[in-house]
Amino acid sequence: MKRNSYSWDAVLMAASFFLLAGALYLVFMWVPTSATSLEGIAQRIFYFHVPLWWVAFLAYAVTFISSLVYLARRGASWDNLACSAAEIGTVFVTLGLITGIIWAKPAWSVWWTWDPRLTTALVLWFIYIGYFLVRAYAPAAQARNFAAVISIIGTVDSFIVFMAIRWWRTQHPSPVVGTGGGLAPEMLFTFMVSLAAFTLLFVLLMRLRTTLRATQEQVTALRQAEE
Repeated sequence: MKRNSYSWDAVLMAASFFLLAGALYLVFMWVPTSATSLEGIAQRIFYFHVPLWWVAFLAYAVTFISSLVYLARRGASWDNLACSAAEIGTVFVTLGLITGIIWAKPAWSVWWTWDPRLTTALVLWFIYIGYFLVRAYAPAAQARNFAAVISIIGTVDSFIVFMAIRWWRTQHPSPVVGTGGGLAPEMLFTFMVSLAAFTLLFVLLMRLRTTLRATQEQVTALRQAEE
């Protein structure tokens, strides 16, 4: 069973590497710079920024579902899954915020503005920082329960972040994929490759992180038994 697991990890690692390498080539060597974008070459950040946020939302959705199941069944494996997804999601939110800031300077002439989407995205980051602080410092018997509740709050804010550009007038660009706004075929293909690459990377990271956390918990249990 372990051998099969290692085989799958190797396959995912190789596939992620080649897809990411392909995405990098397409972004920087093949796809044309948008003729209608004011930010010029910085527009290429789009091919990383949107997939980063897609993975972040996907990770937080896994956290939310796993947290609900944990609260219902109290299974440690579900808490492991929830926390692993939250860790990966927060890394991707951080990268999403950074790439957004880099893009904002040439597009808006400022690094940051208190736009509804940007503000709610920053709140989401703080919510999950709170999630990890609770796991680290709350009483052990209650930390998992508190963290699960915080993830539910984070899910509400995730939905607000997603809907912000639909509910309010914002500086943030409107959706261009699946809305009829249209990307050139080369741009759409490059975007889809990048999206697939980051999604596959998320699956790989989840497998590795959940395995590591399970091993850490087993080691902790063995040490406690010896004491």
